[in-house]
Amino acid sequence: MSEAPSATQARAATTTAAAIELRGVSFAYGPGPLVLDHVDFKVADGEFLGLIGPNGGGKTTLLKLVLGLMQPACGEVHVLGRFAPALGRDRRLLGYVPQDTSVRQQFPATVMDVTLMGTYASLGLLRWPGPKEKEAAREAIREVGLEGLEERAAGKLSGGQQQRLAIARALVAQPRVLLLDEPTSGLDTGGQAHLFALLDRLRRQYKLTVVMASHDVTALAHYANQLACLNRTVHWHDRSELLSEAVLRKVYACELDAFFIEHRRHLADFHGGDAPAGHAHGPHCGHEHGDKAGGTP
Repeated sequence: MSEAPSATQARAATTTAAAIELRGVSFAYGPGPLVLDHVDFKVADGEFLGLIGPNGGGKTTLLKLVLGLMQPACGEVHVLGRFAPALGRDRRLLGYVPQDTSVRQQFPATVMDVTLMGTYASLGLLRWPGPKEKEAAREAIREVGLEGLEERAAGKLSGGQQQRLAIARALVAQPRVLLLDEPTSGLDTGGQAHLFALLDRLRRQYKLTVVMASHDVTALAHYANQLACLNRTVHWHDRSELLSEAVLRKVYACELDAFFIEHRRHLADFHGGDAPAGHAHGPHCGHEHGDKAGGTP
């Protein structure tokens, strides 16, 4: 008879559990070419994964597969230890922030109304939010920095405020996994920095697993624990500080010329002549950033 696992072994198993796992996943829209081709990777519980790659590389498709909204042509997608398409009501444990979070100015809904929309999946059909849900919505609104705007028309918010509102709507159901699709698009540099800092704080506070698809490679390399480079297949998946210029060129080709100009300027500013060849800055670099590097405010 085998011995029961020790407390140390149990803790190790908990910390290494995969919140998301893709096994040999391929996907195509109809008879067209493969959008994803034999994709394999894991995201550990509580980690922040940055998903990077060119437009059309399959990032949005991958997020929708994780949500269980589509099924792969082959392979398996597991979320929180279950087959993604079979999550059912437990899909409420996945918070999702889509690319377009804008609210039309004419849309007759307040900040509170939009936040409460995130409770509908857990309430079920023909049930309306009650005091418990409204208190959860107020907490989510506070967490994203929109306190005092509960009765403001959602369509009157700025772009950055609407992004925060979308996160509040995703948080109100108390998810375990938060998926974000290009959440910094349309935001200026300051707005992007504040959004990344907010997500990092929420991840730590609520022990969330975060997966963000973004083109903002530099910011993701600073905040994410791991990066996955996706262009139809996963070209690289590892700790963010190990990402090299060679990998980025392979994934993006000529699309990253502008990025490398800024990246080399960063190396000159913070590493001087000591930067190793192919060095890609990450969160464990060991030097201080301050405001210059766009760190956490």
